[in-house]
Amino acid sequence: MAKRTRTESDSIGSLQVPINAYYGVQSLRGYQNFRISGNKMNQIFINNIVLVKKAAALTNLYAKNIDEIMCNAIVTACDEVLEGKFNDDFITDAIQGGAGTTVNMNVNEVIANRATELLGGKKGEYLCHPNDHVNCSQSTNDVIPTAGKLTVIDMFLSLKQSVLTLVSSLNQKADEFKDILKMGRTQLEDAVPIRLGQEFSAYASGIKRALDLLECATEQMYSLNLGGTAIGTTINANKVYVNSVVLELSKIKNLPLKQAENLIDSTQNLDGFVFVSGGLKTLAVQLSKMCNDLRLMSSGPKTGLEEIILPAMQNGSSIMPGKVNPVIPEVVSQVAFAVIGNDVTVAMAAEAGQLELNAFEPVIFYKLFESLTCLKNAVDTLKVNCIDGIVSNKEHCENLLYNSVGIVTALCPIIGYKKSATLAKRALKENRRVKDLILEEGILDKETLEKVLDPYAMTGK
Repeated sequence: MAKRTRTESDSIGSLQVPINAYYGVQSLRGYQNFRISGNKMNQIFINNIVLVKKAAALTNLYAKNIDEIMCNAIVTACDEVLEGKFNDDFITDAIQGGAGTTVNMNVNEVIANRATELLGGKKGEYLCHPNDHVNCSQSTNDVIPTAGKLTVIDMFLSLKQSVLTLVSSLNQKADEFKDILKMGRTQLEDAVPIRLGQEFSAYASGIKRALDLLECATEQMYSLNLGGTAIGTTINANKVYVNSVVLELSKIKNLPLKQAENLIDSTQNLDGFVFVSGGLKTLAVQLSKMCNDLRLMSSGPKTGLEEIILPAMQNGSSIMPGKVNPVIPEVVSQVAFAVIGNDVTVAMAAEAGQLELNAFEPVIFYKLFESLTCLKNAVDTLKVNCIDGIVSNKEHCENLLYNSVGIVTALCPIIGYKKSATLAKRALKENRRVKDLILEEGILDKETLEKVLDPYAMTGK
């Protein structure tokens, strides 16, 4: 049995649209043209486009561009979309040509068809028109970047909370491990003593600093080109609308949004998204570096460092019984690799803009949203399935420390670098402790030696 359809037309021609669909001809055409990633547009992004449409309708009423009946129909339709009633009608691929025109029209058509029903009409009759009413005083070129910025803000706030929770867990581990002495390493070789708690404190500090840098970058997202319409010259939007629409959106989102000082600059340049992407990369690098350390410190367990024990999350091999792998740190590093790759894509797409518009926002948003999503999920699993369950191997840490030649560094101010180096070489060659050699050679008495080579004192505060 053939599906029932309705005929809709645009400037390209006519198409048969499923009769019950709230999307229209332009959405369907985009769906047919852009079967690229296999992923639909991010729903948070869709919802933010809808919020822009709601703010625009209310502002258009105030600016006397539409009447109250039309405004109420659009606003009600927007609210129903935000409730999730029409999620299946947003059909466009996350990567698409046209700077986002397809997804903008997808939203316009869904709202217009629902508003048409509220006005007493049928889908496809467009008593509320997608362009003339829902898109009134707007362009894809100010709607899409605005919604993209709002989505980055929303997703950053979610990521921020996860990262702060992780930082708190790391600080708790720093306190738990504050008295556990171990050998610090540089270039993977024995260096000087450190406390395990100090290492975890450093991880917390580094990740918090990366978060602060990302938050600084995200502040650029509060400046919008909404009201600039096609290229920032505000064509087809009257002054009342231009001066009021960002204020209306700010009230709806409950965010301190502001209109960009130069709407033309804000329309053609996407450096703010590059800044955010760089912040995400920085956070990803910090997380992955820490996870590399966790894998090293837990390596073995009998033939590696074995200084900490990570929670056993799953079998590590299909052939080697009893093997357990550091799967959580591994997945975090994989996410970091993806985020770093996404950053390259964002930079290239931002650079590729020409003259008054950048046509490559869809791929920028696709990669930014992916990075934000994956980083949040990676941080969550890292905190819950790894950090919270880490156990120290205190006895082994101290055994490695006291059998290391790294403590000889503390002797340099007393006996000099050359003599200290000679002792270190002899200790390694003869597989003996530095302390025993010093006493044997009568370089220092036992009391002085114990004071000078106190590992805890070597770790500072």
